[in-house]
Amino acid sequence: MSGTTPPGVKGEQQTAQWVREMFGQVAPRYDLLNHLLSFNIDRLWRARTVKRVRPVLERQGARILDLCCGTGDLAIALQRATTTSRVLGSDFCHPMLTAAQKKGLASVLFESDALSLPLADASLDLVTVAFGFRNFANYEKGLLELRRVLRDGGMAAILEFSQPPNAAFAALYGFYSRNILPKLGGALSGSKDAYSYLPESVRKFPGAEELADKMRAAGFANVQFERMTFGIVALHLGRVLPAT
Repeated sequence: MSGTTPPGVKGEQQTAQWVREMFGQVAPRYDLLNHLLSFNIDRLWRARTVKRVRPVLERQGARILDLCCGTGDLAIALQRATTTSRVLGSDFCHPMLTAAQKKGLASVLFESDALSLPLADASLDLVTVAFGFRNFANYEKGLLELRRVLRDGGMAAILEFSQPPNAAFAALYGFYSRNILPKLGGALSGSKDAYSYLPESVRKFPGAEELADKMRAAGFANVQFERMTFGIVALHLGRVLPAT
């Protein structure tokens, strides 16, 4: 089993608590830091995600969940892209949900742990996770939970940081993430630990090919991924096929 490993923390329960408290601390400036530290490219990553899942959004009466929705940027984008589907948002960090609600998010928001969702089996058509899956205490359990709540014909879309395949760009990105991002993020957010954790969590996270393999092992079919911005981000898509 694999999952995020914050410094000095052991076990799934302690890990979840650490991650929840960390995001609670940075919630007030989370949007500012996302846009600033990504040079505003995070908006394009989300727009690309919405475009790739549009066939599901266009289904009449589809049920959509943006998991680890944070302050709601992706949930809002999904909601704007459909008039026929219902978009839900979930996060286990209450201050993040409060920030999402202040944006006027019309989606139904609820607080829950991504590893144990309060949803029935086969109840959703689409689950999206944008920059939250990396923080799961158990990646395999998380994927199995996504698979559980998706009905036949459903799709999971995981947008997450990844490792650039080009060695030269990877070195440049590594320097930025290790030396600049922690200092700038820590100064602006007031949480040095949060933005020291970020580059380490990316470095330890499975590469795009390995995550695709984990999705297949969890029961997803037609798994594919695409890298964006020289590979610092990857969007993975997996589908649930009807049993034969």
